[in-house]
Amino acid sequence: MKYRFTNIVLLLALFLAGCTSASTPAPTEVPATEAPTSVPTEAPTAIPEPRTLTVFAAASLTDAFTEIGKNFDAANAGVTTTFNFAGSQALRTQIQEGAPVDVFASANNKEMTALIEGSFVTAESSQIFLSNKLVVILPANNPAGIDSLEDLANAGIKIVFAAEEVPVGKYTREALDLMNGSFGADFKDKVLANVVSNEDNVKQVVAKIQLGEADAGIVYTSDAVAAPELQTIEIPAELNVIAKYPIAPLVESANADLAQAFIAYVLSDEGQAILQKWGFAAPQ
Repeated sequence: MKYRFTNIVLLLALFLAGCTSASTPAPTEVPATEAPTSVPTEAPTAIPEPRTLTVFAAASLTDAFTEIGKNFDAANAGVTTTFNFAGSQALRTQIQEGAPVDVFASANNKEMTALIEGSFVTAESSQIFLSNKLVVILPANNPAGIDSLEDLANAGIKIVFAAEEVPVGKYTREALDLMNGSFGADFKDKVLANVVSNEDNVKQVVAKIQLGEADAGIVYTSDAVAAPELQTIEIPAELNVIAKYPIAPLVESANADLAQAFIAYVLSDEGQAILQKWGFAAPQ
């Protein structure tokens, strides 16, 4: 009896030992986890602060300066060049009255000189950047049958000029003085008697001829290039007047660095090529 009891205890002990061994699994080795690799990021690109460059320019520069302005803006991120095109005398008055301007480009020295005398521009900063000359323009169909300079004195034709205070208007009358020596002392008076309108700027003269409101006008060569549909009569060098255009930054420009950069571009080979494409000539 004692022997049977001992055997039962022994079997029970072996059974419990087997259960304990089966219920405890061997530890599993966990692979080491690599530290995450940091990914470099590019610094965000700085967006240039928007800036506006204001240029006051003679009306005859409209086409050329518009192209120059687009190129300048494309090369200077954040910059927008805005233009005010008008007669140089009108622009000079606006500057004297306090208009905020960075650059002034005039069709004559008179208006620039007035700004220098008023301390709006320094004398040393003003420089000639191109030249221009005069040409006669006629409507595409030339209804008055004008074939020569002498025909401008024919009675009954309608002529439109720029007003005498406008640079091109002054140059026109100086050319007529020269023509008196070739076509008679009263030639200028006969031509002026045919004038039906005196415009505030040269582009208005071109517009009147394009609309057929006059039979002839005198403008710059550059204006004729910009209006190829019009007929032209060349004015010989000995009877012509050369216009010299100065450009300068304003003393109180809010964008002095941009003003200098714009002028430098105008004077560069690329800028001069654009001006010549539009009919202007190199400085003389």
